[in-house]
Amino acid sequence: MDLSVIVVSFNTKKLLSDCLFSVYSKTKGIDFEVIVVDNDSRDDSPQMVEANFPGVVLIKNGQNLGFAAANNQGLKMAKGRYLLLLNSDTKLIENTLFKMVQWMDGHKKIGVSSCQLLNQDETIQATGGFFPTLPRVLAWMMFWDDLPFVDRVVKPIHPHEPKFYFRHSWYKKEHFQDWVTGAFFLIRREVVKKVGLLDEKFFMYVEEMEYCYRIQKAGFWVFYSPISKIIHLKGRSGLTRNAVLGEFSGLKYFFEKHKPGWQKPFLRLLLKTGAALRIFIFGIIKGNSEARKIYVEAFKIA
Repeated sequence: MDLSVIVVSFNTKKLLSDCLFSVYSKTKGIDFEVIVVDNDSRDDSPQMVEANFPGVVLIKNGQNLGFAAANNQGLKMAKGRYLLLLNSDTKLIENTLFKMVQWMDGHKKIGVSSCQLLNQDETIQATGGFFPTLPRVLAWMMFWDDLPFVDRVVKPIHPHEPKFYFRHSWYKKEHFQDWVTGAFFLIRREVVKKVGLLDEKFFMYVEEMEYCYRIQKAGFWVFYSPISKIIHLKGRSGLTRNAVLGEFSGLKYFFEKHKPGWQKPFLRLLLKTGAALRIFIFGIIKGNSEARKIYVEAFKIA
């Protein structure tokens, strides 16, 4: 089998339906399977899959195991030469899976790749970036990576989208990068055999970054190619609060696992400083009470 598509579902019934319909209607020319891992959804997502997509392999969990653990369930039973982690809030608009499998067949050193992600209005969306270091976290927390030319000195953890005022062409051309987002995460089977699975200590967020870190250490490349594109309704399958808190806690664990011990207190100081700055700017100056609550929580866990 050419490809196994693994989709984790958690209360995204309509998005999941649109995603699966696009996969089956747009994919031609390859032998593939679809595995849906449902994390105890309460919106009848599993029933919808069983009724409308009988060819899907459905795993129904009795609790929300998180993104990493659920994807690992799918990876363990997948049969494909390639394994695609695909978010439920994505939609194919062309024969992307065929194009990306062909492209990976021609680039044997690449262990993980992503295609171009588009917002709903079809503007280009950022995906992935560079591995976190103390200088990069500092630039991010202080908003310095928003300043002209800073990203040429300190590579950003999250590069800007082309619509940002710099008008970067980064996501308009093929390139190596440290990590790509789990919304579309195409893995060569040899990678899983050599590196293993996602680290389940990450509940959600940062797990794909850490996986790419291990993958690159094992000698594989991570690559971005705009040879094809999909729609990604960013944030629709996960709340902003979860994203902020997940990234803060995930970064702490990433540093604990992969960085020297002396760096952890500096990381925590940077995260707390960044959270306090965002409380002041978004919560006080701009009067966004929801943002204030989120970054107060982030300050506490940093």
